[in-house]
Amino acid sequence: MIVHDGPLARTLAAIRPADTEAMDLARAHQDRLTKPRGALGALEDVAVRLAGVAGACPPPLPAPAALAIFAGDHGVHAQGVTPWPQEVTAQMVANFLAGGAVANAFAAQAGASVTVVDVGVAADLPEAPGLVSRKVAYGTADLSQGPAMTPDQAVAALEAGIAVAVDLIDAGAACLITGDMGIANTTASAALICAFTGHDPALATGRGTGVDDTTLELKIAVIRRALEINNLSAPPASAASPGVSEGVPEALRTLAAVGGLEHAALAGFILASAAARVPVILDGVIAGSSALVAAALSPHAIDYCVAGHRSAEPGHGLALDHLGLRALVDLELRLGEGTGALLAYPLVGSAVRVMHEVATFDSAGVTDKDTRPTSP
Repeated sequence: MIVHDGPLARTLAAIRPADTEAMDLARAHQDRLTKPRGALGALEDVAVRLAGVAGACPPPLPAPAALAIFAGDHGVHAQGVTPWPQEVTAQMVANFLAGGAVANAFAAQAGASVTVVDVGVAADLPEAPGLVSRKVAYGTADLSQGPAMTPDQAVAALEAGIAVAVDLIDAGAACLITGDMGIANTTASAALICAFTGHDPALATGRGTGVDDTTLELKIAVIRRALEINNLSAPPASAASPGVSEGVPEALRTLAAVGGLEHAALAGFILASAAARVPVILDGVIAGSSALVAAALSPHAIDYCVAGHRSAEPGHGLALDHLGLRALVDLELRLGEGTGALLAYPLVGSAVRVMHEVATFDSAGVTDKDTRPTSP
């Protein structure tokens, strides 16, 4: 397992905390705009966060945006945790590439590009425009029988996500958006959330694609068995940031034990965004569990994340609470693909546009309630 050299180590070493001076300036600027203080609620927090990301006030507009959909399959599918056949993963990749998925429609509405990344689909995919092949393995092993990945596979998938993020940023992306595809990946997500937060599987496990009560109980039991067999009864230590510390191998062991190849790639995607000081909008429970991995590897990586939405999956709320992130949208979505993050993207842009285009009390000649002359 290579941790002290290579793209992962260099990425971790490059991550710095958000710029608090720029954030203070953004808060002060918000207070001078022609609106009551705090009237834009969570959007003001987003603008402040993006100022800290960029180290500038006002922050640059987060455009253009690029969605990356990481696809992978899961050995735990054999346990019957979902009624959907595994080949749907490859079929949905083809659907993304043909422009026929919900994510494609939402990306077109948002003006975001779509890149599909094969990091672990259990099939050979034909070359196609928009498809990036970063295959580490043909799916993971069954996490309920032992580790889902080897540590080297986990590192390779992390570095695949780093490479995709770097390529998109080098091509001009000013905001990254997380997407995912993988039948049975909510099982791995719930296992990661339990492993990193200490919550019980009964609280963190949802219905995913809409399983019935019997399958949900089976899913919970499978996750409980996975945590036990992989000795993940206590959350792993977090790494200190910047750089690589003792927490990194433990976080990698947890990721390898119960994560998916797309989870690892998404974690690398998040880390690379932070290293490049580019904001990343997180989608649902898959992204939330991947962000827990990124935070364990480098806590300051979360400074660069915006929670696009809150999934109907119960584990997603637990992950967001653990990360200290507030979701912008709550529409009871549970589709994945990046759909919730794409819906939130215009809100993120609006939050920043306010900083650039709204007049201050002084420039507009509007009397601020705190600066009116007092009566004699």
